Amino acid sequence: MKRFIKGQDQKGYQDIFSERYELLDYLAFGKLILDQGESYHTNTDNYEQALVILSGKATIEAEGVRWEKLGGRSTVFEDKATTVYVPCQSSYAVAADTDVVIAICKVKAENKTASFVVRPEDVVVHNRGEKQWNRTVFDILAAQADGKVDRIVLGETINHPGQWSGYPPHKHDGEFAPEEPHLEEIYHYQVNPEQGFGVQHHYTKDGSIDAAYPIRNGDSFAIDIGYHPVGGAGGYEVYYLWFMAGETGRKLYPYEDPDHKWLHNK
Repeated sequence: MKRFIKGQDQKGYQDIFSERYELLDYLAFGKLILDQGESYHTNTDNYEQALVILSGKATIEAEGVRWEKLGGRSTVFEDKATTVYVPCQSSYAVAADTDVVIAICKVKAENKTASFVVRPEDVVVHNRGEKQWNRTVFDILAAQADGKVDRIVLGETINHPGQWSGYPPHKHDGEFAPEEPHLEEIYHYQVNPEQGFGVQHHYTKDGSIDAAYPIRNGDSFAIDIGYHPVGGAGGYEVYYLWFMAGETGRKLYPYEDPDHKWLHNK
């Protein structure tokens, strides 16, 4: 079963990692592409969902609450995201005020809360890393969402040109519990300028997984196990939307590959 899915410009709703995807127990992911004037309606069933507006503007209604003309950035590199959280066992509707692209991040949930909007001014920004692994991290549903969501943790990362993130390499598959959490994760990438590329490395210490994938605009990656650093080519920014969930709560304390911890002291 493929962990790395190449991007497609498919109008309407596109399942990228469906609820039936066998390598993930908690996560599913899709993308919604609507032309101005089009609309979309669905139920969340057993999944809490975060609707991250990647580009364009949309009016979104959930649980009887309506938010007009949300979003507005033309690309993910232009501004921070606007996101609508919709709990499990709910429904929502999207109406495209302009051409709009929305990432639909789904996490299996038991506890129904209330819908809400995370606006750009609510996003928490971190400048992380050093040397050749500088990146900017945008927390959308992280610590500030405690008590407002069930399981989901979500944000965006931008690798500066030629830089790495998720570095030194880390993982969170629960192998070294309780020190290491057990969390699945999904990435969705964009590249600036669009013709650029990056690389997604993925490996386990026993060598059963040792792969590298060329990142192009619109690709996606499912992480059930292993270390997963992301590199950007010189001159190109690499963005990825990330979200995670699992059996160990919402605290993030990833386990770094011991072979590469020396980099902190370099």
